[in-house]
Amino acid sequence: MPLLHLSLPPHRLLAAGRGRMYFPPAPRHTRLSVRAAAGDAAVSVAAEAYGLPFPPERASHHRELAAAAAAVEVACRLCVDVKRSLFSGGKSILEKNDQTPVTIADFGVQALVSLELQKLFPSIPLVAEEDSASLRSSKADDDSSDVLVESIFSAVADKVSNSKPEIVESPLTQDDVLRAIDRGGKDAVSFDSNPATYWVLDPIDGTRGFLRGDDALYVVGLALVVNGKVTVGVMGCPNWTNDTIANEKDGSSAACNGRGILMVSHLGCGTWSRCLSAEIGQFTVAPDIWKRCFVDPCSVVHMARYCIPDSQTWDMIPLCVLFNSTTGESDPRNENEILLLSVFCGSLCKYLTVASGRASVFVLRARPTTQIKSWDHAVGVICVQEAGGQISDWSGEPLDLAADLTSRRIIYPSGGVLVTNGALHDKLVEMISANYK
Repeated sequence: MPLLHLSLPPHRLLAAGRGRMYFPPAPRHTRLSVRAAAGDAAVSVAAEAYGLPFPPERASHHRELAAAAAAVEVACRLCVDVKRSLFSGGKSILEKNDQTPVTIADFGVQALVSLELQKLFPSIPLVAEEDSASLRSSKADDDSSDVLVESIFSAVADKVSNSKPEIVESPLTQDDVLRAIDRGGKDAVSFDSNPATYWVLDPIDGTRGFLRGDDALYVVGLALVVNGKVTVGVMGCPNWTNDTIANEKDGSSAACNGRGILMVSHLGCGTWSRCLSAEIGQFTVAPDIWKRCFVDPCSVVHMARYCIPDSQTWDMIPLCVLFNSTTGESDPRNENEILLLSVFCGSLCKYLTVASGRASVFVLRARPTTQIKSWDHAVGVICVQEAGGQISDWSGEPLDLAADLTSRRIIYPSGGVLVTNGALHDKLVEMISANYK
């Protein structure tokens, strides 16, 4: 083993020694303080080593963003691995009560992110899409469901150990994983009318696209709400395809080998993106490979690029009274026709598309039979806003993430949700309001 320079910080010493460090069990009365200290140290290392595109002095929640970005990137690798083996055998998909599918990856991402956030920020609650009730009930009724729970556990345990290979901790159990999932479940925390601080996680936005096995987009989305305001956001899209991530302001670009994008945002610091790391665990990232994201500059309504939910059609949107739609990007269009992009799955994919400048507008109609969930929008709000865009309901009012007072899981936008590049927002609110019945 080579001589180690004692001036190096502990995480560099571990890397230089290329070994595993074993910590013997501490006395019971000291374990909580040791865990708290270790958590603080881990957050500091993440913030120092992750290489965010702006310094801590500019961002009051720099540490939380660094930890969130690291967690989302590891979660994206879990998704890629699970998707690769999804249909190789065994029961890997459940159907929830609302007839939406949920996979090993949905549960696995929620458990993985929950474990990381609980370790680093134990006092901040988590609001997330899944809970383990369906897993526990199916496991009790069907022995084959043991395979599903074991698959989720294996996927999570692999990523937890690979992300910190130098430290041996207490072995992870299946119950640990199920509890981690439930930490974000609907009965995990109760809020009141006061502004709250909490994480919001969509483990996989666009699960149907994830299951299609083609190039349909899906997103891992994580946001931090601080005193009622979305302050930090991270979106990871493992199969985002683009040879370059362009900077619309100065025309520069960064080569993006392969697939995947990581987008980060912090209130007052802008929205930035880079390619996902080739190997999860390579958290040291040069700041100059991040590129600032800006919404597109289009200010003419009929020249904008629109997207709507996959479950909705253009004739459900009030703008259909004024404009026909086409999906042919190369087709000539007149002032009575708009371009409707149709290659995206999930709401966060649309937010990602607007924040990156690929689309100008995302519009969603609220329906009495469908609840609009906070995790489908929270991280998208901060990423689009910090890229120069604007988000409101159809009456022009901001989305109220605290409308669901006790659980913060449902939002109630009047008419629907409108996400724009900002330049078009007031015009579109006026047009929608005038034609919404």
